[in-house]
Amino acid sequence: MPVLLAALGALLMSLASAINIVLPAMADAFSVEAAAIRWVIICYVLTYAFTAFAAGVLADRLGPEPVFTAGLWLCGVTFLGYLVAQSYGTVLVLRAAQGFGGGLVYGTAPALVTLSLPPERHGRGLGLMSLGLGVGLGLGPLLGGVLLEHWGWSSTFLFRAPLFLALAVVAQSQARRLGGSMPGPRRRPALVDLLRLSVLRAALLAFLSNYAQFAVWLLAPFFLVGTLGLSPTVGGLVFALTPLANALVAPLGGWATDRVSPRGPLACGLALEVAGLFLIATLTGASPLPLVGLAMALVGLGVGLFQVPNLALMMASFPPAQQGVAGGLAFLSRTMGSALGVQVTAALFAARLDREGFLPAFHTAFLGAGLVCAVGAVVALLPGGGGTGGRGAVARRR
Repeated sequence: MPVLLAALGALLMSLASAINIVLPAMADAFSVEAAAIRWVIICYVLTYAFTAFAAGVLADRLGPEPVFTAGLWLCGVTFLGYLVAQSYGTVLVLRAAQGFGGGLVYGTAPALVTLSLPPERHGRGLGLMSLGLGVGLGLGPLLGGVLLEHWGWSSTFLFRAPLFLALAVVAQSQARRLGGSMPGPRRRPALVDLLRLSVLRAALLAFLSNYAQFAVWLLAPFFLVGTLGLSPTVGGLVFALTPLANALVAPLGGWATDRVSPRGPLACGLALEVAGLFLIATLTGASPLPLVGLAMALVGLGVGLFQVPNLALMMASFPPAQQGVAGGLAFLSRTMGSALGVQVTAALFAARLDREGFLPAFHTAFLGAGLVCAVGAVVALLPGGGGTGGRGAVARRR
């Protein structure tokens, strides 16, 4: 049950991708420029980045279940706030509140998995959680396109309120049965583990991969709808290839982590992400739709293959009493990469947009993202850092 709750929580959180396909409509509704609309993303990801780590620390003291459940309740209530959101400022405040609740969910979900399974099944459990994450990311743009066409941009937020509230009720009802995953006594300060090479490298790789992939989440909707002229629904279908490919391959990454070694799929995943980003950097308004879809899918396949082994390495680097800290640090690394990636990518895009137009700016942004991800692929291939163990490495840390 804890693994299923973690997967469902990740799925509902990742339905936030529904808003990415409606960013152009939100920019029009509030008379905000394309580069400035990034604050809808930044207010959310920065808040849940820091909240996720704090939630992990709290989960190591209280257990992950109550913290996870509190995040579900907060998200459900926050989404109801979009019923009265009439200004861009109000939307940003709600996004920050949503990020706080999301941090409580994201920061504790990995600990729910690893504390409820034996070490030799951690990869598959984390793969199931990542499958939920990827399915939500994939369904979000599809739902977002349909909701936008029929009920407007606010519906892409409102539809999740009853889903979160329902899952919160289920999680609350299971709280006593889930009490067995309370962590044991702490053996040493978490700072000791935070400064080890395997932890720092896993955190750096998560940072670089998410920095790079958020070029897709920020700019691809404008290319699909604006340059290719696709409808929001069709654009959502193409955009969904990235997260759906992520979801498809995530269980494979978990299986390989448990059965072989995390290092191979981790490095291959980063290489595929690089290839997808560089291919997107060559697209134009005349590019055939299958080529566009291939480029989007390559990024998703790469991220999906990379994330589970990297998360498993991070979780295996901490003892059971610090699994909350491990999960919180994993999501802090991801979201700090996402937040910085959005800022830098938007700045690169805006700088060239004013001088040369959309497509040159779009290409520059994706070339930059691809180069950052390529650095991550090189780092992943360097020797050392605890990247060679699969099931054995996890077991040794326990």
